[in-house]
Amino acid sequence: MARIAAFAFDISEAAQIRRIHSLQALGHDVASLSFRRENMNAGFQPDWPDVPLGVTRNESFLRRFVQLGLGLVRAWRGREGLEGSDVWIARNFDLLVIAAILRRLMGRRDVQLVYECLDIHGLFTRADMVGRAMRWAERRALAGTDLLIVSSPGFLTQYFEPIQGYRGASTLIENKLWLGTQPISRPKQRGAPSEPLVLGWVGSLRCAVSLEILAGVARSLGDAVQISLNGNVHRHAVPEFDRILSDHPNIHYAGPYQYPDDLAAIYGACDLVWAQDLWQQGANSDWLLPNRIYEASYFGCPSIAVSGSQTGLKVREDGLGFVVDAPDAPSLIALLKRLTRDEIGAAGQRLLDRPEGDFRLTQEALAKALEPVLGGGVHDAQRAA
Repeated sequence: MARIAAFAFDISEAAQIRRIHSLQALGHDVASLSFRRENMNAGFQPDWPDVPLGVTRNESFLRRFVQLGLGLVRAWRGREGLEGSDVWIARNFDLLVIAAILRRLMGRRDVQLVYECLDIHGLFTRADMVGRAMRWAERRALAGTDLLIVSSPGFLTQYFEPIQGYRGASTLIENKLWLGTQPISRPKQRGAPSEPLVLGWVGSLRCAVSLEILAGVARSLGDAVQISLNGNVHRHAVPEFDRILSDHPNIHYAGPYQYPDDLAAIYGACDLVWAQDLWQQGANSDWLLPNRIYEASYFGCPSIAVSGSQTGLKVREDGLGFVVDAPDAPSLIALLKRLTRDEIGAAGQRLLDRPEGDFRLTQEALAKALEPVLGGGVHDAQRAA
């Protein structure tokens, strides 16, 4: 059993909570030092030891830099919670900076430092002086890490290796479902869709381009389609969200949902799901693999993605659904008109016929991915617990 300190950018974020729970399920002793954003799951309180580092807000970069400094001060004051820890896992660059400085100040060269990157922020892909400075800072921080965790191979092949020149240890932990030791049952059968066709958009709703594409589909197909939206709306990124909903009676927003309890009902009610992120085209959005492709596939709902992106490549090569050639409404409309209900139902059934481990993160897979810093494997961790 290892003692792990998780440096969290948002302690209330569902994926961060899942990661900590998954580490605990492996038998490790986990504590956290965490910021909080308060744009989702605001009332959440961790049931593990936590050192609060303050509140940050999306896209408020000046405030984030100030909070970074204040967070470092708070982390230093709460450093006793780090005594005896073996591994520090920093989730995103802000927390990597805090962890790296804290490790130096505490003289903890014995600690293994892990950088977990789930997105390449737009600041790091800018061509100007700001972008060059951010990439330089990240390269310096990477030089002191023992392991880089990415959620998509595209982050390595398109950014860390060619742009950052990273040649250190890395591991892939895809954004698969984490259901603990008691997974939710999957349906056995997936029938053909009924009228009207239901196209879902599920998860973090932060992509204005995707919303415009779905609005175009709603206008063009009218009563033949319903657009079902479920998840947390990042209103700083989609300021037209409420207006678009009010203008399109066949677009319905069901609000946030409980993970993983509500997933079966959400994806069971959808015939297809729009899986593509277009928020940062040409960079992060082209390289990432969103969790919705794994969630949808687990429950037998085919995904739609865009050719030329890592998501589109995954959907096409792994048989997760369908791919359009261009990120626009006409291409999506043409696909929906071309697909028969039997084709959609058959695609969903093929997903249900596959092993659930294709879409669910297992303890064994997680333990293997973390072997470079945690060693042993799941059985050793469970025996030690």
